[in-house]
Amino acid sequence: MPTLSRPTPRTRWQIPGVLAITIFVNYLDRNNLALAIPRIAQDFGWSDREIGSKGELLLAAFFLSYAVSNMLLSPLAERFGPKRSVMGAIAAFSLVTLLSGPLGYSFGALVLLRLLLGLGEGVHIPMSSAITSRWFMPEERSRANAIWGSGILVSTAIAPLLVVPLIQFWGWRSTFTVLGFGGMLLSIPLVYFLIPNDVAEETDSSETITTLEPKVTASPRYRRDFRFWLTVAGGSLNAFCAFGLLNWLPTYFNRARGIDFEQLGWPLALVFAAGIMGMALMAYLGDLLQRRTQVAGVGFLMAGAMVYLASTTTQIGLVVLCFAIAVFCQSAYGAQEYAIVQHLLPVERVGAGTGFYNGLSVLLGGVGGSLIPGSIVAVTGSFDAGILSIVVGAWLAAAIMLVLSRMLRY
Repeated sequence: MPTLSRPTPRTRWQIPGVLAITIFVNYLDRNNLALAIPRIAQDFGWSDREIGSKGELLLAAFFLSYAVSNMLLSPLAERFGPKRSVMGAIAAFSLVTLLSGPLGYSFGALVLLRLLLGLGEGVHIPMSSAITSRWFMPEERSRANAIWGSGILVSTAIAPLLVVPLIQFWGWRSTFTVLGFGGMLLSIPLVYFLIPNDVAEETDSSETITTLEPKVTASPRYRRDFRFWLTVAGGSLNAFCAFGLLNWLPTYFNRARGIDFEQLGWPLALVFAAGIMGMALMAYLGDLLQRRTQVAGVGFLMAGAMVYLASTTTQIGLVVLCFAIAVFCQSAYGAQEYAIVQHLLPVERVGAGTGFYNGLSVLLGGVGGSLIPGSIVAVTGSFDAGILSIVVGAWLAAAIMLVLSRMLRY
């Protein structure tokens, strides 16, 4: 049976902390466009309907190439080495972000740059999952995955406070250049010096612990597991909801709720900061109760209800509060997501399997979360109608998680 070596507690728990910083940078680079769309639309003279039609293409371009990169490049990255692949991904997506400033002077150029950004980011999360699975036991993984996963939520919470003022002061092109250069300078040295190359290098070979999960050696076997495909369906709907909010909420607040662009920082920060608290609580509950799918299902159910309430109220304070509660509840899945996936994968295929899962989820959900709300806005001219599509996605995800809960045991 495969074994994991246990390094010192300090070293072991610093690994997801370092990964969290790299994920923070990753999400700053991918989400800067969503925050900049109101300014890009102003520069290019787009109407609301044009924002819907062109904005959806800009946002979807990233997720399309990102999904392909996850599925096709993750097996190669796992063979190359998770640590080296993480550093390579950081260099690639940082360089594309940096070049988006001087090269992003047309709609076509921006679409091409978003495609390249997706290719560069593709293996980052699968290799983070592979590193985590090698250093943490199954009963610790909700917390370990949530630590680096919190980089997503911290980034989405801080990005409006950081990126919006920079766009106001420097313009969106210069802001992209600064983010790309700064992210590369911060992340690559941290990974190089603080994440070990291999489990065996950190400890004596006699200090080993045996994984508690049954594993198989046939690499494609998990693809014949119905539970895996249910997880993909749930992950796709989660991506639809998460990226639908992440991509369209800045424009929704600006265009549908009348919040000035320079005032977007705090409302968006408050909404996404709620996810940080939710991630911490839900990760603890997932490891404590070992009922990860049930926790995720209830979270989706409540998240959908909150988005519906947000779209029907007229008071700005209540709108922000409802979206904050929705993000808090949806984080229940984010805290359990990769622990669920790792449970279903053979240990030697966690990186490639996570890439396959993540790629499919983003291809279906990330692209959908960009296109469907945007298409609804393009047809109806109503941002409220677009945001309601997220309610349907959340409730469908809740149903899938509750079905999956009858089939998974930890």
